[in-house]
Amino acid sequence: MTDRNPPRFAARLNAFKIGAADYWPGKNTVTTSDLLARAATAGLNAADLNYPDHFEHDRPSDLSRTLDDNGMVLNGMAMRYYTDPGYKLGAFTHPDAAVRRAALDETKRGLDVLAEMGGNLMTLWMGQDGFDYSFQMDYARAWDHTIAAMAEVADHNPALDIALEYKPNEPRAFALMPDAATTLLAITEIGRKNTGVTLDFAHVLYADEMPAFAAALVARHSRILGVHLNDGYSKWDNGLMVGAVHPIQTIELLVELERIGYDGALYFDTFPDHSGLDPVEEARTNIDVVGRLRKIAADLVSNADLQSAIARQDAPRAMRLVQAAMLS
Repeated sequence: MTDRNPPRFAARLNAFKIGAADYWPGKNTVTTSDLLARAATAGLNAADLNYPDHFEHDRPSDLSRTLDDNGMVLNGMAMRYYTDPGYKLGAFTHPDAAVRRAALDETKRGLDVLAEMGGNLMTLWMGQDGFDYSFQMDYARAWDHTIAAMAEVADHNPALDIALEYKPNEPRAFALMPDAATTLLAITEIGRKNTGVTLDFAHVLYADEMPAFAAALVARHSRILGVHLNDGYSKWDNGLMVGAVHPIQTIELLVELERIGYDGALYFDTFPDHSGLDPVEEARTNIDVVGRLRKIAADLVSNADLQSAIARQDAPRAMRLVQAAMLS
């Protein structure tokens, strides 16, 4: 998190489809290479690619070339099962063994593409692996299928890191991995060194957790492999701009990441689509805000008065110090 290396910023690529007709007049098909080139104009210097969606019109070699041409690096890839209607009842937990096998094979193909492109981080968000009704799922069997599948995924290429991204629900009413504790329990059972967690700020709020506390727990029992920054009102995954609602909690998370020594990319998992915002300006705003918040966090990490206040659980003193740093 410190500036011993320039920060890497990535963002949700599909946001850059907003206003496609005006941005690419007369273009019938907007490719992933097009989205990357547009994202680069916002100052983003890293990218996460969704598999298989982002490879529909682009070969891995083409995307690698586009990244290089635009001064970007591949941060990692994320599997996208929910776009396939065949996975509505689950990917790794589907009641049909053939569907579960198809999801595993798809994931392994994604890992092979990731390795081909020189990346090393695959993020799994298993939103479709959950349930909607009582008596709909055999919980023990679904958990066993999940652990076995993720162990097989991790073993496919031990040189690649597998990050589990948790979220309480959506699209299913209940997710099997809804919070930090359950995800860490799963990682313990998976028992593979190349596993860890991706923390999504809005997901953490949605899970009724404090982001910095979740980060501390993950770092204690596993590894933070990815960080998604955004904001929201804690009722669902709003995907608002960073610091729009919870600036103090964002700073506290950045302080905790600094203490942990996290030096990975910061990914803006935001949704300018909801309000029809200009995605380039929205990304530029996120970059600017995070730059300011990181500077505040860097000062607070070494603030002895703040550490003393925290040691005493002196919340009024801590708030005065943090707010003074924010508002000075």
